[in-house]
Amino acid sequence: MTLAVLSLGSNLGDSLKILKDAVSDIKDINGISNFKMSPFYRTKPVGYLDQDDFINLACSFETSLEPLDILHKMQALEQKYKRVRLFRNGPRTLDIDLIIYGDEIINTEELIVPHPRMHERAFVLAPLRDIEPDLIVSTFNASVLELYEKLAEKEKSDVELING
Repeated sequence: MTLAVLSLGSNLGDSLKILKDAVSDIKDINGISNFKMSPFYRTKPVGYLDQDDFINLACSFETSLEPLDILHKMQALEQKYKRVRLFRNGPRTLDIDLIIYGDEIINTEELIVPHPRMHERAFVLAPLRDIEPDLIVSTFNASVLELYEKLAEKEKSDVELING
């Protein structure tokens, strides 16, 4: 079994409901166990700023699935919730990224793990810090908590814990 980490976000539709339903769908996938989920966070958009705030969370689990199997299952979930890719960093009903898969480093056209910009993003690191603070991220040789602490204060201030 391998520890996998996902980051989920939504800013179109009923984001909280979409995320809760997507988490339920993920928990139901064969080959996933010991599921952990962070609290929900309201976060400012990154890149394209003229859009609503996002709701984000992170989850981790042990899995027997291969990384591309996880990627394809998450892409199918995004489609289930009507994700449309209009442009990079645009609004979306559901975005699911495979952030970490054990200590593996994967760099293909289809998948890059650990996620190459995770260390810059409080919307990934803040929720992940709640469930896996001591997890070492192989490409950065640092724990999730250490990566979070290195973020700029402005980045951290754009992330707010909410009741979900």
